[in-house]
Amino acid sequence: MPLLLTPSSPALPLPAPSRARFRVAASAEVGSTGRAAPAPASASASAPAPTPAKDFPPFLPRAIERIRDRAAIRLARRIERVPVQTGFSKSPIQSSCVRPLNQQQQSSDPVVLLHGFDSSCLEWRYTYPLLEEAGLEAWAVDILGWGFSDLVSRPPCDIASKREHLYQVFWRTYIKRPMVLVGPSLGAAVAIDFAVNYPEAVSKLIFIGASVYAEGTKDMTRVPKFVPYAGVFVLKSLPLRLFATRLAFNTIPDGFFDWVQIGRLHCLLPWWEDATVNFMITGGYNVLNQIKQVKQKCLVLWGEDDGIISNKEAYRLQQELPSAILRQVGQCGHIPHVEKPREAAKHLLDFLGSDNMEKADQASSLSPNLVPMLSAR
Repeated sequence: MPLLLTPSSPALPLPAPSRARFRVAASAEVGSTGRAAPAPASASASAPAPTPAKDFPPFLPRAIERIRDRAAIRLARRIERVPVQTGFSKSPIQSSCVRPLNQQQQSSDPVVLLHGFDSSCLEWRYTYPLLEEAGLEAWAVDILGWGFSDLVSRPPCDIASKREHLYQVFWRTYIKRPMVLVGPSLGAAVAIDFAVNYPEAVSKLIFIGASVYAEGTKDMTRVPKFVPYAGVFVLKSLPLRLFATRLAFNTIPDGFFDWVQIGRLHCLLPWWEDATVNFMITGGYNVLNQIKQVKQKCLVLWGEDDGIISNKEAYRLQQELPSAILRQVGQCGHIPHVEKPREAAKHLLDFLGSDNMEKADQASSLSPNLVPMLSAR
């Protein structure tokens, strides 16, 4: 498990690179259909998660111990906090992310994976290993106000603060060269806002089920505080999370309840309500006027059966972006990188000019690591 970093920590050294360009370790987490692999048939439904609590970063909510999803467990073990000094916070913000195992390669741009509204880097639990094992330098980062960053000082979490935080932590401080920015759902609006304000930091953009045509929550600063707090109380509730998770996917996954628990894990941190309310009352994202200002080449990826954002918006976005291609994932809902990770990874790698997916598929078909996983299906 990566060590926690303090404000006095030196610049982050990247861990040693993985030897294989694309091993099938990631395939042990996703089946041949691209879905999450179920637990072995011999495992008891009531068995505890196969990971001792001491293996998780201590800042994660204790509820992580009840998660059984193997991919989520593995990625959660790798979450760490890195110090970020911003202009809106007196002390560095310990910001959560998953850093790449692959050594920096100046010949290819790093890939920075954002997440959707009120989510976390665990959203990438299935696709992240596929991208990493394909040789990409992939960062999964938590947007300020969500995820597992330490916000005990209650810093502002409005759009400008989220933008500066992303710039300071994952570009100016650590990455320091143009990156491929991947934004799913509301993360697409975050990516557009960032790319327009810091075009030198972004080489390409990838949007997945992009939520970019909403006009935000408007200015709610004069609304009585109990109103937005009542809203986030409902947002955190298990019934709403169950409904939203069901709506997000084309078919009910095997580990449906586990997926719900993973999706609300960050909500259990003590500052989540304050951070979310601060974002809501300051207006949220409205990037309608920024879309046509995007200069980078873009991939617009959509689930064919997205029940949250109409695919009509995918065609509209493709037309309004100066340089964009559109790809769809069949029989898939709003979050392809969770529901169809292998297909999502193929589209991303193809867009980035990678030739590793053919090798990956060949390796997957031959690897003995897949035998126990497939037999458990």
